[in-house]
Amino acid sequence: MSFKDEITGWLMQLQDSICASLEQADGTSVFTEDKWTREEGGGGRSRIIADGAVIEKGGVGFSAVHGPTPAFLTKEDEHAVSSGISSGSTFFATGVSIVIHPQSPMVPIIHMNIRYFETSDGVKWLGGGIDLTPHYVSREDARFFHEALKKVCDSHDPAYYPKFKTWADDYFYIPHRKETRGIGGIFFDRITSGDPIVFQKQVAFWKEVGETFVPVYTELIRRNKEKVFGEKEKNWQLLRRGRYVEFNLVYDKGTKFGLETNGRIESILMSLPKYASWQYNFIPEEGSEEAKTLLLLKKGQDFLT
Repeated sequence: MSFKDEITGWLMQLQDSICASLEQADGTSVFTEDKWTREEGGGGRSRIIADGAVIEKGGVGFSAVHGPTPAFLTKEDEHAVSSGISSGSTFFATGVSIVIHPQSPMVPIIHMNIRYFETSDGVKWLGGGIDLTPHYVSREDARFFHEALKKVCDSHDPAYYPKFKTWADDYFYIPHRKETRGIGGIFFDRITSGDPIVFQKQVAFWKEVGETFVPVYTELIRRNKEKVFGEKEKNWQLLRRGRYVEFNLVYDKGTKFGLETNGRIESILMSLPKYASWQYNFIPEEGSEEAKTLLLLKKGQDFLT
């Protein structure tokens, strides 16, 4: 079995286990599966859960696609660093991507993506991350979330958490709003090594990030699903979802990659919520829970203290 076949099989198993755990956490709704193929090569399994007791809309997608390497991947990055990918090469990319939009504004939105990429000329890398977007920021929940991610990072390399947290703060940022999408998490891309032993250690870290999703998010559901809320909180939830949409459609690299590689549009946009809203020049009341949340949507927040 080739390495990419091994990775593909593991990701499919991860998708299966995450879907089963989310169905159990929701209690009423189940996933529907939509298998698809890509004309240029490959395909995937998009699984959607909707209108449940806890989850209003969620997606857990798996894809494995291949074909001629898109021209944009052969260019230098913003730091003038060569990608190492030659024109005329072919690529293979596989991954699992998750976004969950809950019914309750007291339960946070969560996103996770882990992906593997390689080309015919020997380039290979890992990417991914996990981040949380609460409608209302709870310091206790934020600490729990970041402590869990730090524990995963520290077990592999103490430098990972501060580096990847900063990367998440910078990545999940909405420049035109001057606010972060949520409370961040960790994010990394193009992690690789020419040393096979080092690369296997990087793969082990990458896998553990994927396996962290279920225990972390099911605990956050348990903590918050029974909390009382009203119309004010639901309206705020819709506004925060609007911010989520803005980021995903304007800045998200995964969305751009899918569109530029002729990906399946329904699967690419499964991250969007069922409902969202935009209110002209909305300013929350001073001292309100909404205003307190906005104050925390800034880069560099330390949620561990």
